[in-house]
Amino acid sequence: MTIDHETLEADRRLIKELGGPTKLAETLGYDKARGGPSLVGNWCRRGIPPAVKIKWPHLFLRDLTAQANQSDG
Repeated sequence: MTIDHETLEADRRLIKELGGPTKLAETLGYDKARGGPSLVGNWCRRGIPPAVKIKWPHLFLRDLTAQANQSDG
């Protein structure tokens, strides 16, 4: 799977906004001893996997979540 530059940059900004790889790994419950921060750090180079975005939409799909909430109201 290839990811376009714009999406990769957006993912990098989002990881930074969420506290960086170590903090985000902790937030997601990824074990530090098992390389959680390294795993999340790799997303800065490869992009956040779609399955991860779907599992935590309130973190990674906030625009879509907000749109859905607006259309519900």
